[in-house]
Parts: sequence; C-alpha cells; structure tokens
Amino acid sequence: MSRLSAIVKAYDIRGVVPDDLDASLARAVGAAFVRFLGADRIVTAHDMRESSPGLAAAFADGATAQGADVVEAGLGSTDLLYFASGTLDVPGVMFTASHNPARYNGMKLCRAGAAPIGLETGLAEIRDLAAAGVPDGDGPRGSVSQLDLLGGYAEFLLGLVPGVRDIRPLKVVVDAGNGMGGLTVPAVFGSLPVDLTPMYFELDGSFPNHEANPIEPENLRDLQAEVVKQGADIGLAFDGDADRCFVVDERGELVSPSVLTALIAQRELAREPGATVIHNLITSHAVPEIVRENGGTPVRTRVGHSFIKAKMAETGAVFGGEHSGHFYFRDFWRADSGMLAALHALAALGSQDGPLSGLLTSYNRYVGSGEVNSEVADTAASLAAVKSAFADRPGVETDELDGLTVEVDGTGWFNVRPSNTEPLLRLNVEGPDQSSMVKLRDEVLSVIRR
Repeated sequence: MSRLSAIVKAYDIRGVVPDDLDASLARAVGAAFVRFLGADRIVTAHDMRESSPGLAAAFADGATAQGADVVEAGLGSTDLLYFASGTLDVPGVMFTASHNPARYNGMKLCRAGAAPIGLETGLAEIRDLAAAGVPDGDGPRGSVSQLDLLGGYAEFLLGLVPGVRDIRPLKVVVDAGNGMGGLTVPAVFGSLPVDLTPMYFELDGSFPNHEANPIEPENLRDLQAEVVKQGADIGLAFDGDADRCFVVDERGELVSPSVLTALIAQRELAREPGATVIHNLITSHAVPEIVRENGGTPVRTRVGHSFIKAKMAETGAVFGGEHSGHFYFRDFWRADSGMLAALHALAALGSQDGPLSGLLTSYNRYVGSGEVNSEVADTAASLAAVKSAFADRPGVETDELDGLTVEVDGTGWFNVRPSNTEPLLRLNVEGPDQSSMVKLRDEVLSVIRR
C-alpha cells in the first residue's frame, strides 16, 4: 500500500493502471472511505476508460464489506456523480482520470451533498486507513444496486439556467474528445432547439482522436475548424470526465474562460442581485470589474477547486469561475459543471440575434498571456528574484495570496506560482494591450529564466 502515498494528490487519487492503481488498492480505499465517513450508503459512477468498471466494482466490494450499500450510477460524467451525491444526499466516488492519458485512472471523492474531500478534508485519513488495512465489518454485507440518473440529471441542469429552453435555433458543434460528454450532451441538449454536430462522441478511453484536455490549444483545432466549416454559431469542448467546458465562437476563436466567467456571473447576478461571485487570482481583471458593474461583490481566491468551494461556502456566493475551465454553481451544491457553463453560453447566445463574438465584445477588455511554464532549479529562489526585481518600482503593489502577484500601474499585472508537482513556475500576465502585455511578460520571464 506504499503506492498510495504517490497517487493520493491534493484533490483526488490518480495514477497509472495497474502499476500505481489496481483492484486491490481500489478495494482498500473503498473500505477506508466507508469506515472514515461512517457511511451506510454511497453512490459511484465511472467514466469510459477500460479500467473504470473493474475499479468501481472493487471499490464497491470494499465498501459493502464494511456494511455500506452501494448505488451504482454506472457510466457518467463527474458532474453527474455530484448530482447523484447531492440528490441522494450520500457520499460519492467518481472513477476517472479526467484529462489524463489513457493509461491513467483515479477517484474523485465527496461527502454527502457533493462536498469535496481533499488532503486537508479527509483524503489523508482515508489514505492512511487504506494503507494500514481495514478489516471487514462484523455485521451483514451491504447491497449493490443500479440507478439510472441521466434523465434526472439533464432535467435538473436545464432547470438551473433561465431562458435556455426558449433560445432561438442554434447550430452547435461539440467535441466530446471520446469522453463522457458523448453520453451527457445528447441527454441534455435533446430537448433544445439545437442543430448538433457531434465530434468524437464515441466513448473510447484510448482517446483515438486527441487527448480529452481542451486547455491545450492543439486539442481544440479540430473543433475550431469544424465550427468554421459548418458555419456554426458556437463550438463547445469538454474534457474526459466533462466537468470542464471550453467555448469557441463562430469564427473559430477560443473564448477565454475569464470571459465566460464574466458572462455567467452577469447572468447569475441578474437572477440574484447583489450576490457574491468568486474568481481566482489569475482570471482577468475584467471579471471583478463586471461583477461590480452588475451590483455584485467579487471575492478573489487562490487557484484550485478546494479554495473556490470553501470560499463559496463561507460567503454564500452564487457562482465561481476559474481560468482552467471549471465553473462552480451554488445551486449545484457548489460543485463544478462544464455542462451548466455550456447551457449558460447557449442561453446567452440564443436570447439575442447577434453572433457570439459580438455578444462577448464588452467582456474582452484586456490581453492575457495564457499560462507560461518555466522549469527552474529552485522555485523559491526564482520567486524571490522576481519579487526583488519589482520591489522598489513606483506604482507597484504585490501580494502573496498564491505565489506572487504584482500590479504594475499603467502596465498590467502578473502572477507567478510554483507547480505543486513539478519544478515549474507558472506565469500569467495581463495588460491593457498586446504590446504592454508582451513587454511585461518578457521582462518577468527574463528574471525567472536568468
């Protein structure tokens, strides 16, 4: 069980199958999960990877040996698992490695009501219990049952997005990347006035067309070309477990996740005036500006879903968005859902007659660099060098909420953060125009890579 220390991450369990993660380890985690939570009933779902059904079955075996009943939702997206945990009010486990290559698999764990379990909120204890070995319970073994939740999931999501059922007819291209969007998109979009062009909807965990990771530009090229070819109104790309969504406009241009965050924030504030909206510290400055302009209260957090969800719970925020394509909704148990983000984009586009690029013009206020990674020998020393380089300049403000954020008056801002898993520094820069952004980006990179 020493393998557990290597594959238990900050937010989930993830590793190569079977070298790092196999049925025996899944069974041990299942027993530890139930024992730690004291659960008498849990729900599971799994993605389309070849190893997922076997891992889910082994996990269920460990859970039922502790006396817990297991409800198997079967094939589903991660947000379908959150829906299951929320509506059934039981802890849940999703078997997926999200956007990772085919040889990987993993588990995303949550408490009842889709509350996340990470290293600081129970995952470390579950890891240690599994490593020590949990003996089978003394009472009767729990039962295993199956429950089809796809239809209920679709109806629930549609009910959370005002106006989406009343949109004008739209031509929509969706790239599911051979991931779980191939199952959930037809179920959710089936009742909408959408002319759908599906791309890579076949559920195939070997990912024969491209990696199911739309944050990488090369994985969006097929979608961008197809949107232009079809003369579509919008393109949507989902990752492997369909909890993230990226949007392409009618020209085949990528819509920044910050722009989508601002758009959804505006829609949620129209529904609930004065509400709080969460954004992480590397989203565009346009996000808090637009939140304030629409009467809301923006709250800035560290990068990472555990920080977003915790801050949402603390503030009662109606919505939260991240640069990585994760979007969180209070009325969806504060969980992230790529499908809900997609529905908000469709509702906004379909409620007016103009193209998506025109609709989004007012949200595109600044120029961003995207994330630029630099491999360094000593991340702490490189961060200190960047801080020193800007410390004595007039008009400069810094904070260290997450890495180092530097505001340079009249020029823009940047954030430098160390990777949690690699010897990398991650740089994000934003400026009022392209030349200002490039100048600031190159200056920071010259310090990092010196």
